[in-house]
Amino acid sequence: MFRVFILFGFGFYLMQLHISGDISKYINMKYSYLSFSAMIAAFLLALVQLIMVFRDEDIGAKTEHLGHTHEGENTIWKKILVYGLLSYALLAGFMFPVATLDSTIVSAKGFHFPKNNEAGDDPYAQNQFLRPDTSGYFGQSDYEKMMEKEKAEIINQNPIKVTDSNYLMTMEIIYNYPGEFTGKQIEFTGFVYNDDVTKENNLFLFRFGIIHCVADSGVFGMLVQMPEKTNYPNDTWLSVKGTIGQEYYAPFKMTIPSVKVESYKEIGKPKSVYVYRKY
Repeated sequence: MFRVFILFGFGFYLMQLHISGDISKYINMKYSYLSFSAMIAAFLLALVQLIMVFRDEDIGAKTEHLGHTHEGENTIWKKILVYGLLSYALLAGFMFPVATLDSTIVSAKGFHFPKNNEAGDDPYAQNQFLRPDTSGYFGQSDYEKMMEKEKAEIINQNPIKVTDSNYLMTMEIIYNYPGEFTGKQIEFTGFVYNDDVTKENNLFLFRFGIIHCVADSGVFGMLVQMPEKTNYPNDTWLSVKGTIGQEYYAPFKMTIPSVKVESYKEIGKPKSVYVYRKY
C-alpha cells in the first residue's frame, strides 16, 4: 500500500510544479511534455498498484488457511531504505521552497570560461558560465550550420534587441563571432555582478539560463563598461544600451566581448528570471 502513496505523491508533486509554474526552474519548458507524461504515468501506476493491493488482499483472505509467508529480514530492511529515500524526496519537494538563483551562486562557485568541465565530457551535466555553448549537443557540421543560420537572424539588426526568448542564442552567437559584431548597438537586461578584478566602472550583467535542464544551467551575460562610476550592489537589475566591443579580461587570459554602455536604467526584477535556449 505504501507504493500507492509514493506514486500518488510523485504524481501530485509534478502536478503542483506545473500548476505553480515552478517546473520552469528545473527544465527548459520545451521539454515540459516529458514531466507532464511522467505525472500521468505516476498516477496510472498508482491506480494499477492500488488494484493489485485489493486483488492480493482478496486472494490472501481466501488462502489464509494454507499458512503464512514471512519476508526475510534483508528484504524488510531494503524496503525501509528504498521507501525512506523516496519519502524524503517527496517531503523535501513539498516542504522546502523552490530557490531562485542569484549572484550568491556566482560568488560561491565563481565563473569560468568557456565552461566548468568537472562533469567530464557529458554536456548534460556541465554548469556553464558567461558564454552559452551548445556545441556538445551536435556534430561539428550541424553545429556550424545552426550557428550560421541563427547569426543571419540577428547580424543585420541595429540595435540588436536581446529578449528573454533569444537571450541565450544571441549571447552564444556574439561569443562565437565577436569580430563580426564589434561596433554594433545592443540592448539587453540582466542582474549586476561585481567582480573583484574589474575596474570601478565595469561590471557584469548576467541572466541565469537553462539549456535543457537545471543540470546544464549556467550564468550567462557580458562585461559592461558603464559611462560613469556606479555603485550598484549585486542582483540589481539593469537595462543597458551600448556598443559591442572587446576587452582583455585577465582572469581568463583572453579577450572577451563587452559592451560600452551609452544609456542605462535600473529596472525591477522580472517575473521570470530564467532564460531558455530555443532552437
